[in-house]
Amino acid sequence: MPDALLEVDSINVWRGASQVLHDVSLSVGEGEIVALLGGNGAGKTSTLATISGLLHPKSGDIRFSTGQESISLPSLRPDRIVRLGIAHSPEGRQIFGGLSVVENLRMGAFLRHDKEIDADIERFYELFPILGERAELKAGQLSGGEQMMLGLARALMSRPRLLMLDEPSLGLAPQVIDQIFDRIEEIRAQGTTVFLVEQNAAMALEVADRAYVIENGRIAISGEARQLAEDPSVRKAYLGIEMSEDAPVETTS
Repeated sequence: MPDALLEVDSINVWRGASQVLHDVSLSVGEGEIVALLGGNGAGKTSTLATISGLLHPKSGDIRFSTGQESISLPSLRPDRIVRLGIAHSPEGRQIFGGLSVVENLRMGAFLRHDKEIDADIERFYELFPILGERAELKAGQLSGGEQMMLGLARALMSRPRLLMLDEPSLGLAPQVIDQIFDRIEEIRAQGTTVFLVEQNAAMALEVADRAYVIENGRIAISGEARQLAEDPSVRKAYLGIEMSEDAPVETTS
């Protein structure tokens, strides 16, 4: 595995009186695509929210490598975590519907003060050509797939080293999902590490290097994506595929 960019170490997290994460540990290596799989309510979104500083663990640690040092995140404000190089594209896209496409992109760069914001906007118009065509259109008028592309591009406007995506395929048609996952692979190829939370296990395991499965707030299985794609329990629970008992299987847990 490459050097760790993000390390989550035995975090325990509550929402109100309910514990939502139990001793969750995982890592994301520099340059990887790592997937976190699980059903509704398993703890996927809570994991991302804790890394982003929106939730705070009662115990455990989360560390992010800047290249010069490893920094503990739980005590930091969300804006400081963004400045360190972590961007979060949330579930449901949460774009600003009353603002134009280009205004949404500029919002993604709100912590930046350099002179390359316009150049980055043009770069993302090349990555997502439909956004360039819709630049002055209100974001609320975009299709679901176009809004997802805008959410991705807006997150990338902060120039993150780590991009966290929460359910990018949610509610999208199959052909649009293919386009989104093609862009995710391209984003990684351009140098951004990706931590992908996704219910569409088949697509996630296709693009990911490694994956974790979370159930009831606990990491249940982990390993290389290709190995998890052949794990009988993963195939049955998340891919809808039964395997014969005598089929050779390689797993990591």
